[in-house]
Amino acid sequence: MRVLGIDPGSRLTGWGVVEERGLGLRHVASGTIALGSRATAAVRLARLHAECVRLMGRWTPAAVAVERAFVARNPQSALRLGEARGAVLAAVATAESALHEYTPAEVKLATVGHGAADKSAIRRAVVARLGVAPRLSFDAADALAVALCHLDRAPLARRIATALARERVPGRGRTPRSGASVGQAVRVERNAAAPEETPPERRKCGPDASCVPGRDSGGRDVPERRSRGGWS
Repeated sequence: MRVLGIDPGSRLTGWGVVEERGLGLRHVASGTIALGSRATAAVRLARLHAECVRLMGRWTPAAVAVERAFVARNPQSALRLGEARGAVLAAVATAESALHEYTPAEVKLATVGHGAADKSAIRRAVVARLGVAPRLSFDAADALAVALCHLDRAPLARRIATALARERVPGRGRTPRSGASVGQAVRVERNAAAPEETPPERRKCGPDASCVPGRDSGGRDVPERRSRGGWS
């Protein structure tokens, strides 16, 4: 399985291709897309879109993993990053590739082992796992980390999707009524299946100490008595 990871940026966008072969991972290629600062925003976004489409056409990945945007402290930076992500997502749709998005914390957790890793720690982890040159740029390392994150999570996601598909097969389970939750449907079904409990009857004993159901002449419950020779 070949995955293209992309780390969008308004000036530099990192990309990296990782291939899974059996139990091993192989670094295929990586780099950065330099958009410059002199061109207008529209020109930079058009170039980013075109370069991403070219990368997907060249490396033919089975999936594209993109880092999901986070809330930046600077509103202007958040806006520019959102524009870059939009260009990347449009390119993925143009190439008709499968898109998967991961938050920065998810990428750090999958690559380094905790969600507070800095860029240096991410690069060291990527270099160690893929055996690439230590001079790898931070943007390319981040993109490779996104690809590794998807490869780590893809098997679990496939198993969950398979399990959900089996549950939707007709005859494999009862569907709750419209507007009712699964828990409510289970409770209704259990209550319908459980037999109604009948309270124990009070008994009234006759002169021969044989007990029959009923009340005394005053309408009060009479406690149960045993047969002659037993407890009363």
